[in-house]
Amino acid sequence: MATELKDTVSFEDTLGRLDIRLGRVLAAESAPDAPKASYRLTVDFGKFGQRVSVGRFTQHAAGELVGRQVLGVLNFEPREIGGSASEVLILGVQYPGAASGEATFLTPGVEAKLGSKVF
Repeated sequence: MATELKDTVSFEDTLGRLDIRLGRVLAAESAPDAPKASYRLTVDFGKFGQRVSVGRFTQHAAGELVGRQVLGVLNFEPREIGGSASEVLILGVQYPGAASGEATFLTPGVEAKLGSKVF
């Protein structure tokens, strides 16, 4: 099902305002109080510290996530999700064949320095 593209926007008003950086998943555990099946991820962003994210990456086994490099938006306001503060949004796309909202994470093609900025 094709959808229309959104209006053209400037870099400065959109991606230029986001602080998207590379991190590594240190821990992944079930987030039992989240409204939908989710993991509570602890992610290391190098000099930007460790942050917690609650996300719907449950098509992956928790152990498969640990050690993986992921991309996260560091400058969104924290969100309360099922009793946990989600401090960073880990970027992902729809997991093939899974229910709406079930995601797989975005990751670089090669290992890169933690905290690296997306540009």
